[in-house]
Amino acid sequence: MRTPKRRTAAALALALTAGLGSAALTATPAGAAADSVKVQYRTSAGSASTDQAEPWFKVVNNGTGAVALQQVTLRYYFKADAPTAQYRFACSWAVKGCSRITGTFGTLATPTATADRYLEITFKAGAGSLAPGADTGDMQLRFHRTDWKMLNQADDYSFGGPRTTYGDWDKVTAQLGAATVWGTAPGGTRPEPGGPTLFDDFNYTSHTDPALAARGWSIRDYGGGPGVYGATWAAENVSFAAEGGNSVMNLEASTAGTSATTRQAQIHTGATKFKNGTYAARVNFSDAPRSGPDGDHVVQTFFTINDLTAPMADDYAEYDFEYLPNGGWGETSNIFFATSWETYRPDPWETVNQHTVARSSFAGWHDLVLTIDDTALTYYVDGVLFATHDARYLPERPMMISFNQWLTDLSTPLGADTRAYDQKVDYVLHVKDQVLTPAQVSARINAYRGAGTTFQDTVPNS
Repeated sequence: MRTPKRRTAAALALALTAGLGSAALTATPAGAAADSVKVQYRTSAGSASTDQAEPWFKVVNNGTGAVALQQVTLRYYFKADAPTAQYRFACSWAVKGCSRITGTFGTLATPTATADRYLEITFKAGAGSLAPGADTGDMQLRFHRTDWKMLNQADDYSFGGPRTTYGDWDKVTAQLGAATVWGTAPGGTRPEPGGPTLFDDFNYTSHTDPALAARGWSIRDYGGGPGVYGATWAAENVSFAAEGGNSVMNLEASTAGTSATTRQAQIHTGATKFKNGTYAARVNFSDAPRSGPDGDHVVQTFFTINDLTAPMADDYAEYDFEYLPNGGWGETSNIFFATSWETYRPDPWETVNQHTVARSSFAGWHDLVLTIDDTALTYYVDGVLFATHDARYLPERPMMISFNQWLTDLSTPLGADTRAYDQKVDYVLHVKDQVLTPAQVSARINAYRGAGTTFQDTVPNS
């Protein structure tokens, strides 16, 4: 199988995600579920005023089934000492290894007298699993203000100054996937699904809706590759409409057989801040044009990407779901690609990638999920494992997320009749540093929609 041949240096500005249709997860009381955890806490900085908060934790499996730590999210809640205060996380020592523990900070949507921020703790794949009854051992964590001003812990919701030995502590919450299984958040609220997250339901009016730019999206309106030389990337070819009870984004590609009449569509995040974690999107691919004769070499995509800093640079990264309904790149009929890129050279063309293909129709709605951890890249289609690619293709730098639809060439003899192809997108999701199953992705989407949430972006800038 020849490597897909399609990129130019000007083409690289993309990243995608994929969706789900699997069973939802529901919260169960701690101690009652087959899969459950509880949190034990102590502190080694018990003074009301200190230069560093030191919340130390153990996660205990109090269920009857094994628990993968990469599915666990903890939140420690506190009140910022000033509205503009910024904080830095550190791990002093941990049985599981500090390199396998991630700490990020978030802001509560509904602050209380004792909490308006939280420290969120997640685990990388290398942290492993807990058997029933097992615990993580010590996680000696700490955080401080970036300006090193003193912290007032007396009004912090999760702080327990007298707790100098480990014991159960329900003022720290724990989630297993999308389900809250331990603790009570400030005000008695259930915490939102864990992990810094980008979610967009694409609930916009048109490509000119100011909310698109305000929420970090950029619709391409400049020239260059990939695709037909001299073609237009048309902002108006990205549109939004209600369908099936949701707002759906449509990307249109059209042509009348010449470069001047070829119009393509692309939307991508303006920020390049996405790396390990879960990417998901629900995408509708089409085999036939909405109008006009069929047969153009169309590419319908969802992917992540960063810039190629030099030919064959080893810090390049790109991960694609791509569907070619009419073939192309040497293929004569419909073909679906999952491709993980290490690097490439545009001229002369040379690539280093790993790809998996399916030579069949992918017309219709599909739930696409990509997970990236420290060991592998894993692609799912409709809840089923599609491909696992090697660690040598893991990203070294953050990426952007993108969708586009474009034509590879105008080699098919279809004449001057105008034809237009559609690619639809229902939603996009990224959860930083957490590997979710397709079912957990589905549960998270259901939770957002059930709460009426159409957009959230808590992923920090790199």
